[in-house]
Amino acid sequence: MNSYIRVLHSSPKSPAVDVYINDILKFKNLTYGTFTDYVEVMSGDYNIKLYPAGTKITPVLNKNIFIPKELIYTVAAIGTLPNIDVLLVLEPKVNNPSNNAYIKFAHLSPNAGAVDVTLPDGKILFKNVKYKESTDYIEVPPGTYTLEARPTGTKTTALYVPNVRLKSQRFYTVYAIGLADGHPGLQALIPLDGSSYLDLRED
Repeated sequence: MNSYIRVLHSSPKSPAVDVYINDILKFKNLTYGTFTDYVEVMSGDYNIKLYPAGTKITPVLNKNIFIPKELIYTVAAIGTLPNIDVLLVLEPKVNNPSNNAYIKFAHLSPNAGAVDVTLPDGKILFKNVKYKESTDYIEVPPGTYTLEARPTGTKTTALYVPNVRLKSQRFYTVYAIGLADGHPGLQALIPLDGSSYLDLRED
């Protein structure tokens, strides 16, 4: 039974990259703040190399990863040059999902401290999430939300994310990327997760 992975470029100030998996070019010209499509892979060890787009001389990242079976991951390029790393962000399995929406949070901003993710009224959805951490999914009623990331324990809004539309039986991750008090600034990426439509069941 295979797994699925996609790649996210979340390394601020880094160039667009070509993505090589086991020295085979899989994705071209992946720009900051964008995701690849998912690819199906067998469980096992993989080498990931990122080269500045259009080149193949010196990789900006060369990393070995292990992909377990029957899981869905986002392979995020994180950090800043020359210290780019990869982080595997798991989409936890949810068996027999309800009619609610499912949302989780991944903190990929290298210079931002721990945050609470809240609603505008202060209700905390995710508490004290540190850089490189991602949460489990929580269930929320379908609808349109405004989310805020606040330095843990404060009411100061570091990242304001309006008009987040969450649909029934769909899975989402809020990826916080960028630099606190820098350029590119903090922003949220909220793609539809593969758990919403990829089938990991046995045939």
